[in-house]
Amino acid sequence: MAYADSGGRDFDDRDTLTSPKVTIVNESFASKYLAGANPVGATLRVKSESKETGLFQIVGLAKDAKLYDLREEYLPTMFMPVTQKEHPEQDVTILIRSQASLFGLISVLKSTVQQINRGIDMDFTPFDSMVEVSLQRDRLMAHLSGFFGLLAVLLASVGLYGVITCMVERRTSEIGVRMALGADCASIVHLVLREASVLLGLGLLIGMALSLAGSRVAAAMLFGLKPTDFVTYVLAVASLSAFAALASFLPARRASRLDPMVALRNE
Repeated sequence: MAYADSGGRDFDDRDTLTSPKVTIVNESFASKYLAGANPVGATLRVKSESKETGLFQIVGLAKDAKLYDLREEYLPTMFMPVTQKEHPEQDVTILIRSQASLFGLISVLKSTVQQINRGIDMDFTPFDSMVEVSLQRDRLMAHLSGFFGLLAVLLASVGLYGVITCMVERRTSEIGVRMALGADCASIVHLVLREASVLLGLGLLIGMALSLAGSRVAAAMLFGLKPTDFVTYVLAVASLSAFAALASFLPARRASRLDPMVALRNE
């Protein structure tokens, strides 16, 4: 727990009921109360409910960590050794790191503890499972957001395809005249795609404005999501532009293949 480069230590057998009280503090504690200086060796007095609980010597510095919820802010925290508590809690959470298999490790631990005291009740939960449970809501929201995002891209592409197709139908005669006057297929495709790009640009500008306005709400619902994630916006614009280009190219290609005489006859 303690930083090796801070000159501190972890709790050990020296910390008993009769030894001087010690504590380990985190980075936020050192930053708030000690101006960021190395706290190891400092002594502090703790008060609880307006009553002094004694002096504590800081013997270690720990990194900031999320204790209860992934969305919580890093709070100034003191850690006390359970061996120095006169009335320790009945429920104790112990973190065990091991390279052994989970089933074998649990069997050995249960057997060892029962040899000491059969009245001790134990419950084992893999740390990965605890993290997965805490992220269930975030994963659900991420999956739903991704699904509705893809659905929005699909609807936008279908809508753009319909608008461009309708525009080509309305300008069939104009396209026929252009082709009769010598316009080639490439120029017709460029004409249609240029108008589609105008619609796409307007849609992207409006969409970016709305997404920036609602990004803080999304960040509050999804852990680790930044309200102004540049990479996310670039990927969204690129993917939507690719789908829109494909949806616009199909009617543009169809327009470039019009027979000028048929197009003029419709006039």
